[in-house]
Formats: sequence, C-alpha cells, structure tokens
Amino acid sequence: MLTSLSFIFLGGLAAAALCRKLNLPGLIGMLFTGILLGPYVLNLFDAKILNISGDLRQLALLIILLKAGFSLNSADLKKVGLPAILLSFVPASCEIAAYTLFAPLLLHINIQEAALMGSVLGAVSPAVVVPRMVQYMEKGLGTNKGIPAMIIAGSSCDDIFVIVLFSCFLSMLQGQSSDFSKLLNVPLAIVLGIIAGIICAYLLHAVFQYLKRRQRSLRNSLKLIIILGLSLLLLAVEKELQGIIAFSGLLAIISMAVTLKQRTQAQLSADLAAKLGKLWLAAELILFVLVGAAVDIKYTLNAGLAAVLLIFLTLIIRTVGVFICLWPSKLLLREKFFCALAYLPKATVQAAIGSVPAACGLACGPIILSVAVLAILITAPLGAFCMDYFSPRLLTLSDGGTQE
Repeated sequence: MLTSLSFIFLGGLAAAALCRKLNLPGLIGMLFTGILLGPYVLNLFDAKILNISGDLRQLALLIILLKAGFSLNSADLKKVGLPAILLSFVPASCEIAAYTLFAPLLLHINIQEAALMGSVLGAVSPAVVVPRMVQYMEKGLGTNKGIPAMIIAGSSCDDIFVIVLFSCFLSMLQGQSSDFSKLLNVPLAIVLGIIAGIICAYLLHAVFQYLKRRQRSLRNSLKLIIILGLSLLLLAVEKELQGIIAFSGLLAIISMAVTLKQRTQAQLSADLAAKLGKLWLAAELILFVLVGAAVDIKYTLNAGLAAVLLIFLTLIIRTVGVFICLWPSKLLLREKFFCALAYLPKATVQAAIGSVPAACGLACGPIILSVAVLAILITAPLGAFCMDYFSPRLLTLSDGGTQE
C-alpha cells in the first residue's frame, strides 16, 4: 500500500509536470497515470488501496469543497439566484433527453436503456470543476458577476439530481416499480444538507468562542482538524441515512464552510483556506490518479465511433440547456459560453456508477460502461483544457484581481 501511494504521488506529479510543460492541464497527466498504473493496464496498485479508493476520492473532494466554502463570498452567492437553481437540473435533463433520443439510433438499445445511460452520463464532475472555480475566485476572474460561485452551487446540486434519476431508471430496468416521486428527494436533500451545514457552523463557532473566552483558544491547525473531522462525519451521516431520508453531505460541508466564514474573522477564514490549499496539493493527486485507476481502458475499444458521435451530440444539447438557464441573467455572451464549457467534464460520478448496470446483470451494462469510460477520457481533459485556456479570455477580471 505504501508503494502504491508512492506511485500515486511521484507518478502523478511527474505526469502533471510534463502536461504543464506541454501547456495542458496537469489533471490529464494524473488521469493517465491512474489508467496506466491501475488494475486494467500495468496493475501496480495494491488491492488494499483500490478497495478504499472511493473513500479516498471522497476525502479529496471534501477538502476542495471546504476550500471552496471558505473562499466563497456571500455577496457572490446572492448574485447568482435563479440561474444557479436552473443549472442544478436543466443541463442534466437536456443531456439525459438527448441520450434517450439519440442512443437508440446510434447504439441500437431501447429507450429505457438509453435513459439509464443518460442518467449515468448526465452529471458534471465537481472534482474537475470546483478546483478551477476556486482558483478563479482567488484570481478575481468572473467574481464581479458571481460566476464561479454560481457554477460551484449548480454543479454540486446537479449530481444529486442525476443520481436520484439513475436509481429510478435502474429500478425500472430491473423490473421493480419505478417511483418517480423519489425526485422529491432532490430538493429535500439540498435543504437538509444546507440546514445541517449551518447548524454545524454555529456549533463550531460557539465552541471556538467559548474556548477563547476561557483563554484556551485553539490554533488554526487544530480548528481545521476539527472541521475536517466534522465534515467526514457529515459524509458518514449521508451514507447511514441512505434509503431512509435524502441528505447531501457535500452540500452540508459547503454550507458549513460558507456560514463559518461569515461568523468568524476574515483572517481565520483566509488562513483555513490557505491550509486547505496546501492539503489539496496532495489530495488532488489522490483524487485524479484514483479516478484514472477506476477507468477500464478496454471498454473504449468496444464503444466505437458511434459512441464518440453520441457523446458530442449530447454535449451540444447540454450546452443549449446551460444557455437556457442563463437566459434570464445579465451575463455577456462570452461569459455564458464559459459557463457552458465549465459544464462539460465528466469524471467522478461516471467512475463511481458507470459499472453498476453491468454489475446488476443488465444487457445494456457493458455498452453503458463503455460510453461512460469514453466520456471520462474525452470530456475531463477537454473541459479542464477549455476552462484553463478560455477563463482569462472570457471572464472579466475584477478590481484587485490578478491572472498570475
């Protein structure tokens, strides 16, 4: 296991550095390091680390979401309003509808199987998107109109909506009754997650203030450890409540960080965000290398050109959905185009649920997994590159911001 961790850190760093030398996002190198060293190519990773891969990826995602929360400005959140709500379900709905329409024609599967495929492919990847939005907030890119905050909020809710739809379509194909009233779980999970995060933030602030009054004030590093521990507990609560009541641990974590930032001194929030930024240097490698390790490259050979065409067709429809969401906003056309680019990447959700239909014994399982793998390989690097390349060209630099 220690050897596997050394491969993740050293191999991931070297590949990321090489990609940056070629003016490509480092994420591409990390993904391909995972693919190359993973169980489907060279098989150099210990089975123990692969068994806890899902938990490690969640831990890494937790770190960047906390950093996003401590970097978000409440004023930016107030700016986004209706477009952020629409972005949480309209682009995904458009993409799922596109798969339902085009997949039967191109891949010769039935409509129900196509809908299931769409629900696997419909989620945007917060792991790819959120770190970049945090960088843009730090640089002051697009913050004058709250664009990074809007994309963080929309992409975080997008995953909940898609996973609920996935469970409905999967039940339907397994011959079980499909209860679409489960869609009510989406707003419930969002509301409960936000409320839980706010409560946790007030409790943390009260504890920190009490200790300060008793002249037992904690160092910021210890405060961060407590926040990380509570965040892990929120994710555990989500897992325990699964099937009982809808709850989003990731949204709880973001709302906790945002609320705690409002309640505490600006210097504390900045210090915590800086410490999380240092943790992210290691967490990013773990996240993307292990996402790559979950990708079975042989399935791309089964997908064929029809699957490539399908992926690009559905992304075009998804882009239309993003523009529909932003229609009532005051964003310029170039800013709307950037938001559409930010909604391209697939990675974490597809790596997590892409193999589920095949594991359930569904006839469409192998082709769904093939398209999911191909979508990760195409859209994660493409989306990362487009965001990195176009952000300084399409977003406005706010006063005091820097593109360095």
